[in-house]
Amino acid sequence: MSAPNHSVRADSSKPAVLNPDELEVAPGTLNEAIQGWVPELATEEELRIALEKAFDYRGDVTLTLKDSSKIEGYIFDRGTAATLNDSYIRILPKDSGSRLKVSYANIAALAFTGKDPAAGKSWEAWVRKYWEKKSSGDGGASIEPDALD
Repeated sequence: MSAPNHSVRADSSKPAVLNPDELEVAPGTLNEAIQGWVPELATEEELRIALEKAFDYRGDVTLTLKDSSKIEGYIFDRGTAATLNDSYIRILPKDSGSRLKVSYANIAALAFTGKDPAAGKSWEAWVRKYWEKKSSGDGGASIEPDALD
């Protein structure tokens, strides 16, 4: 018994030509430029969408709670439920080592205030910068990663 060869179709004796773009099963995500964005949170749906984007964001956000207090930090977890009272985010405040759990129902405003440390740092951008430095002859070309600031 031989192992199956997935590149050969049952109705053909020739190997199939595979196009990797056609093999994609799930679409990739588009990195939005949301640094500095302050979304409108007029409806429950807008709040949920904005908080989902905040969860995917790699920088800090600033939450304004309904009691007018503010929390700046990194959202590292969230739990969604049928109601805003039962849905929550978990945030690492910038100025402490604690972890806070905040109900969606307590959030009045959201701002994407922190810098996204990975923005513009794709593999292609890194290679382009590397070759620019190397071809300039300044000796600054290195395979070491850039500082995160």
